[in-house]
Amino acid sequence: MKAVYFAWVRERVGLPEEEIAPPASVVSVADLIAWLTARGENYAYAFENARTIRAALDRKHVKHDAPVAGAREIAFFPPMTGG
Repeated sequence: MKAVYFAWVRERVGLPEEEIAPPASVVSVADLIAWLTARGENYAYAFENARTIRAALDRKHVKHDAPVAGAREIAFFPPMTGG
């Protein structure tokens, strides 16, 4: 699965994107965020307020309880505001 990071999530992770292979125990977006958070300080910092992070699976916005099975890409980005 390809993970893509945007805005300050990218800055904190230190990568624009990467290939990831989460374990079978990761079934939802929330599980994936928890797994990423445990990968190191930069991920922990990027996802420290996980509830504010938005996600898209294969370019479709999803909630944190969405299953990740079969997804080719997940994107993470901070909340967006209009103006």
